[in-house]
Amino acid sequence: MTTTPLRTGIALAITVGLFYALCALVWALAPGPFLAFMNNLFHGMDFSALVQPRPFAWPGFGVALLVLSAWAMLAGMFFAWLLNRLAR
Repeated sequence: MTTTPLRTGIALAITVGLFYALCALVWALAPGPFLAFMNNLFHGMDFSALVQPRPFAWPGFGVALLVLSAWAMLAGMFFAWLLNRLAR
């Protein structure tokens, strides 16, 4: 089965965007447990010094969402293109 690079890119962009939004939601709802999880995820590094009390920044969220989605779309398109080439 072959796939079109554009469809794969769009699917990956949507997936990354949704998971980024979910990650931001969890951070907004439970910053303490989320920070503990991130510290454990990165082998005990302590990120608490980087946390500054401030309100959620919607513009920053939007820019990051767009950049991550665009990058994921390009990566997905390249992946599908390469997969199609290797399948020949």
